[in-house]
Amino acid sequence: MSSKSHQPIVVTKLIMKNFRRFRDTVIEFTSGLNIIVGDNDAGKSTVLEAINLALTGRWQGKQFAAEFCSHFINNEATAEYVSGLAAGKRPEPPPVIVELFLAETPATAMLKGTNNSLTEDVPGLRLTATFDPDFADEYAEFIRQPAAVKAVPTEYYRIDWYDFAYRSVNPRALKVTASLIDASRIRLQSGADYYLQRIIRDNLDARQRAQLARSYRSMLERFAEDPAIRTINSALDASKDEITTKELTLETDSSQSNQWDTVLAPHLDRLPLHQSGRGEQNSLKILLALSRKAEDAHVILIEEPENHLSFSSLNQLLERISSKCADRQVIVSTHSSYVLNKLGLERLMLLSANTVTRTTDLPVATQTYFRKLSGYDTLRLVLAKAVILVEGPSDELIVQRAYYDRHGKRPIEDGVDVINVRGLAAMRFLDLAVPLQRRTAVVADNDGDYVKKVDKKYASYLRYPFISVHRSEDNGSPTLEPQMLAANGLEVVNRVLNKSFSSKEEAISYMTNDSHKTDIALAFHDTRETLIMPRYIQEAVDAIVQ
Repeated sequence: MSSKSHQPIVVTKLIMKNFRRFRDTVIEFTSGLNIIVGDNDAGKSTVLEAINLALTGRWQGKQFAAEFCSHFINNEATAEYVSGLAAGKRPEPPPVIVELFLAETPATAMLKGTNNSLTEDVPGLRLTATFDPDFADEYAEFIRQPAAVKAVPTEYYRIDWYDFAYRSVNPRALKVTASLIDASRIRLQSGADYYLQRIIRDNLDARQRAQLARSYRSMLERFAEDPAIRTINSALDASKDEITTKELTLETDSSQSNQWDTVLAPHLDRLPLHQSGRGEQNSLKILLALSRKAEDAHVILIEEPENHLSFSSLNQLLERISSKCADRQVIVSTHSSYVLNKLGLERLMLLSANTVTRTTDLPVATQTYFRKLSGYDTLRLVLAKAVILVEGPSDELIVQRAYYDRHGKRPIEDGVDVINVRGLAAMRFLDLAVPLQRRTAVVADNDGDYVKKVDKKYASYLRYPFISVHRSEDNGSPTLEPQMLAANGLEVVNRVLNKSFSSKEEAISYMTNDSHKTDIALAFHDTRETLIMPRYIQEAVDAIVQ
């Protein structure tokens, strides 16, 4: 990385309106590292591309004005527009707005103004796609048959790119730069060529470069002197027929003194870079891009660096990303729990629907709890479409079986994740589910007093329509095992467990022994017996798919 100094420039906020999947979303960023996590369709890539778009006026490397089409307009906004026309109204085609707010520095001062949705007097950039009144006549003709309109007519839009000071942006004069690094879009050879040239430039003096060029030229000249090549050229010249009257031979082109720059290729353990494994290639792509681009960029955007990488390779890559970008703002999208742990859970941004939640927004006790976790369970709740929280491995197995009996498939096939939590941990997960508006069902033991041990405990969460809590009202059966016995009877339990208990008391004594619980639950999970599930478990399974 170049030692070139940078005035710290920070993206503080991103506003997207009617832009792709975001209807009206505000995302705030901090200096340093920001980690965005979300499901595959949550919009992580769109966030990174939107930041890059506001700073460059380009979408995936091409001018946005040439790429803009109806697919960039939010589906909900499009449906509202189309239904409005069908209802006989004349709705304005929905505007698309992307605004990037920046911290004030000498480099961003010229961008300062109030030309933004919040009318804040701050530096920033605003890119909009709006209906162009110059096409008023064409548009009036277009909507004469509203029933035929299925999409927003983006042909009648104009693209404007202004700073917050109401000035049109000149990309060459813009002092704020970003580098969007997506390994899936980088051609390895071009990056490797650049990296090789940089090594040569930084480490070889003029005399050494001249020696390299001279040796390469000598090698080419010796090619034609090889006896086998002489024989081939003699045969070629003899069969030239009427092509030419001159001597025809095959020789290497040594006309360019610096041709070795494009022919020599870096190798790893004597293996060409392009023949390395996918994980090694992805890691190299990202690091090569950082070496090539990041030294001149203020904001580094990295999409899913973990792809195809092993645990150790990912660790090395993250260490290098951290060291190379130490003085810049970095925004990373990821699915990896290891990335969360390595780079810091406190930097986590949870992207869901149109909401963005930071772990730092959660109650302090909940933040502390999740920092102690491996990160995997946190990620599971973020990425699942719905979650069932249970109090132990036994409950997890029984809920899995209950769901399968009801729906003919495992919960995860419907995007429902069953997460084993304990005690107060369920409340920590609910603290996380609330801002994400994640549909969540809690399956709890009544512990002999369902009012005190369950109802009062979770009362504050039940005001959210996407959260439900399920427990038995039979205080005489405080845990799962006596509940399964009560629902199925002693005869079925004996068959499932391959036992011959003579009384319910004997069965409960065995089933509630901590050393037997998981084995018992596994037996219920695997049995071919037709089972009756306790009502509260069945209610949880039904509630989560509503």
